Amino acid sequence: MDVLKQLLGRLHPLIVHLPIGFIMIGLLLQWYDRKRKENNSVISIIFLWAGITATLACITGYLQYLGEGYAFDTVKWHLWSGIATALFSFLMYAKLKAIQAFDFLSKLPVIGWGIFLFILISFTGHQGGNITHGEEYLIEPLPNSIKSALGFETFEEKEISLNEANWQDALLYEDVIKPILNNKCVSCHNPKKAKGELLLNSEEGILNGGENGSVIETSKSSESELFTRLILPMDNDDHMPPEGKTQPSKEEVELVRAWIDAGSSFEKTIAESGLEKSLFISFFPKKEDFDHPNIEIVAASEEQIKVIEATGIHIDQISKSSNFLSASCINKPTFTDADFEVLLPIKEQISRIDLGQTKITDGIFSKLAKLPNLTILLLDHTAITGKNLSLLTSLEHLKSINLTSTSLKTEHLEALNKFKKLRQLYLHGTEATPQNVKLNNPKISIDFGNYQLPPIASDTIVY
Repeated sequence: MDVLKQLLGRLHPLIVHLPIGFIMIGLLLQWYDRKRKENNSVISIIFLWAGITATLACITGYLQYLGEGYAFDTVKWHLWSGIATALFSFLMYAKLKAIQAFDFLSKLPVIGWGIFLFILISFTGHQGGNITHGEEYLIEPLPNSIKSALGFETFEEKEISLNEANWQDALLYEDVIKPILNNKCVSCHNPKKAKGELLLNSEEGILNGGENGSVIETSKSSESELFTRLILPMDNDDHMPPEGKTQPSKEEVELVRAWIDAGSSFEKTIAESGLEKSLFISFFPKKEDFDHPNIEIVAASEEQIKVIEATGIHIDQISKSSNFLSASCINKPTFTDADFEVLLPIKEQISRIDLGQTKITDGIFSKLAKLPNLTILLLDHTAITGKNLSLLTSLEHLKSINLTSTSLKTEHLEALNKFKKLRQLYLHGTEATPQNVKLNNPKISIDFGNYQLPPIASDTIVY
């Protein structure tokens, strides 16, 4: 008997569309025939079938309510409005057929009945949608400001803010798990709307569980409903969040699992919980591209690029997602300071320039200062001494300078302390050494070269 009850109950989503279709057809025909009134008999039959199918929908809906374990408070408005829809469909049939027992209905205008029935079927359908998708299904895409204006409860999105420096010291629940629950679960499990009598907005609510008992089994994610419902197939009625709600990412689901398996502590840090860094890397800030500024720039003219390349300078786009360019003189070792003028038409787009192994001098620095978005600068194997290096302090995006195997004089390096974004400096093959170069900017990493590989056992083998 229980099997039959569940089977018939699950026919409700199918049958419920029949009375909607009959009522809408009946109302449309009624409006179309409002002047001639030649089709009353046909329209009345349509409303009769609307009443019959609405009754079947009420029966199957009630069986679904019994078989699926819905709380009565969840379905009551949908149930009563469904019964009212069936009743008024039969009354509309009686009115159009002019049945004597229902003469009192003739005093009411047909258009008024039609409007009321349309409102009734809309309300009933909306209540059914709330049961299936949640009360905020229609308004969920709207901004929180509009939701609040409409009188709906809103929950501010919380970000998981982790980085290389702080991830181990972050509190696992407060800084990671709580934002996940807040953003994906609390809209249905809060003090004003506690579905399944479960609250997920606080430690106490999580530990108390819901109407089916505890949702967390310490150190056993596979037995904890807070996790197992997240990994059920989307079409499973027990899947949470329900279909139509914003779903957690795979990384967020994995963090919930890891938190439970680590003891579901509300106090421990990530380091104290013993979780691996790989679980959190996807929440670290995305690194900016080192080769160009993180700004938008217009594309350079193709004609200008062709003119420059005709001189032997190679121009290449940094990446497909950016209009910044790389200029290289690898095929033009005769490049001199005077040749720099040809690059000025694309000075805004150049973020990387390679002048290594060319004939440039210290006079190039005044020209390089005209490249406002220069980020990577290669001057290796040239005769420059670093004089006038201070002219580059105006380049606010400059991050890396390669001075390998140049005629660099270390006294000119002091100017680098004023560079705001400089992070990498290559000095191999110059007179600079760790002993005679001391910069006051700790953010600048200096590469002096002279690498030595540690000896290994196989180095002593004689063949």
